[in-house]
Amino acid sequence: MRSRLSRADVLAEVVRAVNSTVDPERVGEAIVAAAAEWLPAPAWAVLAIDHSGRRTFGARGVSPAIEPAAVAVGDWVLKHGKLCCAMDVAADDRFVTATSASAIGLPLVCRGRTVGALVGLDRLTSSREPAFAPATEAALLRALEPAGIALDNAMRVQRAEALSVTDDLTQLYNSRYLSQALRRETKRASRGGRPLSLLFIDLDGFKSINDSHGHLFGSRALVEAAAVIRQSARETDVVARFGGDEFALILPDTGSEGAAAVGDRIRERIDDFRFLTSDGLDIHLTVSVGVATLPDVAASAEGLIQAADEAMYHVKAHGKNGIFVAGTPFPV
Repeated sequence: MRSRLSRADVLAEVVRAVNSTVDPERVGEAIVAAAAEWLPAPAWAVLAIDHSGRRTFGARGVSPAIEPAAVAVGDWVLKHGKLCCAMDVAADDRFVTATSASAIGLPLVCRGRTVGALVGLDRLTSSREPAFAPATEAALLRALEPAGIALDNAMRVQRAEALSVTDDLTQLYNSRYLSQALRRETKRASRGGRPLSLLFIDLDGFKSINDSHGHLFGSRALVEAAAVIRQSARETDVVARFGGDEFALILPDTGSEGAAAVGDRIRERIDDFRFLTSDGLDIHLTVSVGVATLPDVAASAEGLIQAADEAMYHVKAHGKNGIFVAGTPFPV
């Protein structure tokens, strides 16, 4: 293996493979594929910490039964930045897991930082500790240097893309992403003849927080409201901060009745929520919700936005703390 890793064509192939994409998942898959050719371990995984926490980027042969061992070894390598080998991960004091496996963990380094961990596993425990000769270990780590750089670059690109579509304060999607997603979903719904709904949500009485307690408390209230709205939505919904104290939700494959149910759930939960209690306050807010559905009241993304916005302001003008579906008579 040391001889093979010292060949220029092998290293060039690694560089080509890991730099063929800026998708961290695919970079991880390329690293795993190369490692599987170098070492005969049945299972491989690349673990790294990105903006959302520790994740697995690329895996091969890692079943749910052996995954805890991969995570334990990966976490150790990420923390210590060193190569490690284990006869039995479950019996090794360095790791916190009850899953038995023999393992090796290799750091992926970029600019002097450990940015990832390459973990190889076998469900069969070893009778002696796996080990590399110093020259082999050096060749292996040297061969992984381009992989560490590629993985770090890919995660940086992914982070930049996430920031470009994310609202800094609430961590929901921003209005830019909302417009992109709404146009995409409108085209998909029109092609498939499926309904698509849009909710516009405005916080009633939010201005009073800024006026009475200042903008810092207003920002904290927006963060709390965003969390309630996100938790009230479904996994398939796109939740965004439209601007100021207005939020919007895209509901794919959802007609007006289903959209109204989501909107009413959000309205009830905001109504029940007590804001800023951790700051010694107890503030009550409500929301006005407007609902618009394609193709009922609009045939385009722009039409949906306009209809949902008008429906929301209809609620604002008729007492607030309610929901109105565009195209239906307003209840007396």
